Amino acid sequence: MNIDVKTFRVREGDEVDLGLWTTKTKPLCKSKKAYRKLLQGHVDELTDQQRLLYVSNRHALLLVFQAMDTAGEDGAIRHVMSGVNPQGCQVFSFQHPSATELLHDFLWRTTRDLPERGRIGIFNRCYYEEVLIVRVHSDLLCSERVPDAADESVWHSRYRSIVDLEQQVHANGTRIVKIFLHLSKDEQRKRLLARIDEPDKNWKFSAADIIERSFWDAYMQAYGHALSATSTVHSPWFIVPADDKDNARLIVSNIVLDALEGLKMSYPVVSAARRRELQAIRRQPAK
Repeated sequence: MNIDVKTFRVREGDEVDLGLWTTKTKPLCKSKKAYRKLLQGHVDELTDQQRLLYVSNRHALLLVFQAMDTAGEDGAIRHVMSGVNPQGCQVFSFQHPSATELLHDFLWRTTRDLPERGRIGIFNRCYYEEVLIVRVHSDLLCSERVPDAADESVWHSRYRSIVDLEQQVHANGTRIVKIFLHLSKDEQRKRLLARIDEPDKNWKFSAADIIERSFWDAYMQAYGHALSATSTVHSPWFIVPADDKDNARLIVSNIVLDALEGLKMSYPVVSAARRRELQAIRRQPAK
């Protein structure tokens, strides 16, 4: 089953109003068994594509995940990338900037962790936090010592810096795919309550989640601005309905597969001379 991921892609220049984007689609599979079979098929294909990525050694792939709390980005990464060789994949989750990181520009700490050629890099929250959480809580700009922090133009400047960075990275062989897991406020409430009601999920609950939830509308507006300003032809955003975790994982796996298959990779062609050399080695007596 091939999912048309263009349905979820933000076209360059589009104005994003997240209230007009669905958080739930009809089930892509009729049963849990069918879901597991389809996802496993995607995982197997990703395994093959990752091997090609490594062998061809011409490109890298960067997957950027952004979402509201409880949207399921950790689970999506774990399930979708379960068949990928750990040696060829790195996952980074960026927390609050350290004192050293605050002495640099807002892109510095994440650009250090861009994937090498032949590898897949995953950013679970990244430099986009600087136009999301920092925009919602603009007092955080003070700790970053940003010139003209009170000026609204600081956000447009940051959008431009992000687009410029992603264009430069693309030009050097790294393909960037950005995924926003779009969760409804009602579904987030259910998941937060589950963290309280189910003992094995208690460790996930944080009072900070409730505080951030009170800024929901501000976050939706900040996400809308960021997705509108930074989704480009070469580094697109995909808005993935996240109320149904199974559907979301299937859509995400299809997006990643499309990105890798779009590189049109192949194994190196062995020359006739090299084949003769290999055959000569093969004929040598065992020692």
